[in-house]
Amino acid sequence: MIQKLEGLKTTLWSGLAVSLVIVATLALQEYWLEKIGFIEQVLMGVFVVGIIFSAQFTRSRFTLLISLCFCYYLVSKDVIDGQAFLDKNPQWLYLATLFILAYLTLIKDRAIISVHGVVRVFGIVICVALAKLWLMAMVWLQSYALEKQLTYVDIELFIINLPLFIVAILVLFKSLRQPNLLVSSLLTTLIVGNLYFNDQISLPVSIMFSLLVAHYIIVVVIDSYYLAYRDELTHLPSRRALNQYALSLGRKYCVAMLDIDHFKKFNDNYGHDIGDQVLKLVAAKLAEIKSGGRVFRYGGEEFTAIFPRKTADEALDELEKLRQSVADYSIVIRHPIRKTKKSRHGSQSDTLKTVSVTISIGVATREPKSTFEQTLKQADQALYKAKKKGRNQVCQ
Repeated sequence: MIQKLEGLKTTLWSGLAVSLVIVATLALQEYWLEKIGFIEQVLMGVFVVGIIFSAQFTRSRFTLLISLCFCYYLVSKDVIDGQAFLDKNPQWLYLATLFILAYLTLIKDRAIISVHGVVRVFGIVICVALAKLWLMAMVWLQSYALEKQLTYVDIELFIINLPLFIVAILVLFKSLRQPNLLVSSLLTTLIVGNLYFNDQISLPVSIMFSLLVAHYIIVVVIDSYYLAYRDELTHLPSRRALNQYALSLGRKYCVAMLDIDHFKKFNDNYGHDIGDQVLKLVAAKLAEIKSGGRVFRYGGEEFTAIFPRKTADEALDELEKLRQSVADYSIVIRHPIRKTKKSRHGSQSDTLKTVSVTISIGVATREPKSTFEQTLKQADQALYKAKKKGRNQVCQ
């Protein structure tokens, strides 16, 4: 169960960061309160920047969320008419916000200026309408309960609490299921918004929106960084991150090239889906590297490990441990084996099989006046040497 909660760490860090910022803001109230007028002027620009920035990086859910916050802020400041209506319908506003957060949690990011953007705006309109229909249904149910003298049914308890409970469970589940900063931000927005609606956070609306929009912009920056420098399948730093990291290396380091043995044959036998699972498994093992090493996905079934301030001899023990940990791991495959033409007319039942993979490693120490590319090439030659010697070994 715990292994399936891949987003637990991201959710906790996101919630902790937002909590600390809000606590610090409340503690420093005397400093920013006298500058509230300036903050409100700057906030207008922050809203615009947030909308453009999130749209530019195709984070349409943030674009829509920031746009909705901007509209509400303009109404609250009487720039747009509608404050009287919102004051008369606080439950409708609250429920509409809940349904919109649930909707944004379920959909995927798409380009906002496209047919997908139109569909998403229409989805938000439906959420607003559903909030109104829910309230109408509760009014009818309350009248029915009074007519039938069903005194044991507390309709008031269901009007807000039931949708809140359902939406909270949904957003929490999605946040914990996968490490996604955007969904984690929607969860923190749900929590902060609920506390604010119930007057448990006493901050001006301008300050609250300043914190939320700044949080969204930071999340877009971090998410875009991970998209550019992290491999989506293995969650290891990508080749681009490797090239960037190479610029920070000193004169002493060693480079190791790691390759999964017979991976193409494995893909042919079990299919690319199983192959992807194997890549993730090996990456998880390699991510446990110690002795100051850092692992990157070089491409395909190849990985690169960098040991700053170490020679190949000093890194040899750690690389041997990595090789052994991968070789000792048994993989249970619950997947139909790809059938040949002769066996396709046989049994159609799935095959349950335990397999294991091995890795070959080549390592090289940077020589004086050598570049990173030259050292990488030497490590690749050592890897070829390990392949020729029978695979599943470390060579220099």
